[in-house]
Amino acid sequence: MKPDSSPFLGTWLSIGSPVIAELAALSGFDWVLFDLEHGCASEADLPDQLRAISGKKATGVVRVSAPEPDQIARVLDWGADGIMVPRVESAADAASIVRFACHAPLGRRGFSRTVRATNYGMKDHPGKPIILVQIESLAGVGGADEIARVEGVDGLFVGPADLWHDLEHHPAEGLPSYDKCLEQVLTAARNAGKEAGILVRNPEEVALHAGLGFTRIAVDSDLSILRKTYQSLVGLKS
Repeated sequence: MKPDSSPFLGTWLSIGSPVIAELAALSGFDWVLFDLEHGCASEADLPDQLRAISGKKATGVVRVSAPEPDQIARVLDWGADGIMVPRVESAADAASIVRFACHAPLGRRGFSRTVRATNYGMKDHPGKPIILVQIESLAGVGGADEIARVEGVDGLFVGPADLWHDLEHHPAEGLPSYDKCLEQVLTAARNAGKEAGILVRNPEEVALHAGLGFTRIAVDSDLSILRKTYQSLVGLKS
């Protein structure tokens, strides 16, 4: 949480437009998420989006498509402030992500002085990136305590759609409810002194989830905001 106890507020960027990225950063978000897992753009589009937020208040976090060391290293070399990794279900998963994302001694990521992260040789070291791991399944919820204790992990970030989907397709007595899963993730993060994050779709849900204890909240996405606005405008015809 920030000193004023409000959450770090961000938004999801799925379209891949540097203009939208710049606009989001100029609007005052604390962070923005560039989505390489389900977003519309490719890796090649990312550097220009990162440049568009350079010098702004917002930090840029990239959700990689999978815990692959090559993609993790590339997006960080290109100047991402951090990464988000989907479908993390164990401490072993989290530890391998830290190794891929961090330079020695914490990790084994290759070091270069001529990449954007080091200002092409004008900065000695880029420092440790933000590492957010997504809890998106019952297995991830069950492993949240151990995942949160992994050195180098900065936060647990709930993926609501995937978690709901996993719960719905594992119907059985004794399984925790969605709300109970959120409680388990929040407790794990709090006990480890780590951030707890979540994506919400409606602005009115921000205060609700901040009240529950979430410290890093993303609200809606560029694509969803445009879709809903276009639909409302077309609705004016009726």
